[in-house]
Amino acid sequence: MALQHTVEQMKKYLCSIEQDLEKGMKGNKAASQRARTHTIRFEKLAKLFRKESIKWEKAGGAKAKKATAKKKPAAKRKVAATKKVVATKKVVAKKAAAPKKAPAKKKVVARKPAAKRKVARRR
Repeated sequence: MALQHTVEQMKKYLCSIEQDLEKGMKGNKAASQRARTHTIRFEKLAKLFRKESIKWEKAGGAKAKKATAKKKPAAKRKVAATKKVVATKKVVAKKAAAPKKAPAKKKVVARKPAAKRKVARRR
């Protein structure tokens, strides 16, 4: 029940922010200020929504969706797992067989002597 109330409040704040932003873009300073304060309140509501949604999921609100998901039979899961292992072994073997490239040379940047740098900074 509280989660639905929070969602409704968030919708109201989003609508009011949208209206105030449109007015603020036209030059209404008061509307811009209202939009900024509404975003702060919306941020607090978003944090509250996250907390409530986690409680809702832990309380069993999402159990109905999880129960409908079908699992693959154990034999198919094992076959899929072995295919993944074989594929990764092939990739590792290809990487090991590939010739290694020489590392790129670093560019050397010439710097002014320390005495000239100090003089240049003073100017």
